[in-house]
Amino acid sequence: MNKNEFAIYPSMFESANDGITISFPDLPGAISCADTEEEAVSMARDALGAWIIANEDLGNDIPAPSRLSDVTCNAGQSICLIEAWLPIFREEERKGSVKKNVTVPIWLNALAEKKRLNFSQILQAGLKNTLGIQDR
Repeated sequence: MNKNEFAIYPSMFESANDGITISFPDLPGAISCADTEEEAVSMARDALGAWIIANEDLGNDIPAPSRLSDVTCNAGQSICLIEAWLPIFREEERKGSVKKNVTVPIWLNALAEKKRLNFSQILQAGLKNTLGIQDR
């Protein structure tokens, strides 16, 4: 799959006493859960978009969606086509942050804290400089 704007895949909703489990026959590991069918559709959309973007970022191939006629259900299961608009998920992926633990000498930490330096800003600036990235 190219970086299309929309992804439409069949999802499997499996109802049980404690809620609905959501999976995608074509996307291993794309799983979520919900309490209601309305919530299941929303959670499925999030799982679909997040799975596709994560796998794009990893350089993995994105399988083509199965045709509805090729997907079979067991008792307690139902099929629902889920559509995700991928630009939203791509933007969210780029806006996110990750927490990193770093180790600095005690004396350097003390001096930096005394000057009230923001470690995150300094680390980001240093990484951008090292990688040759210009701020926009």
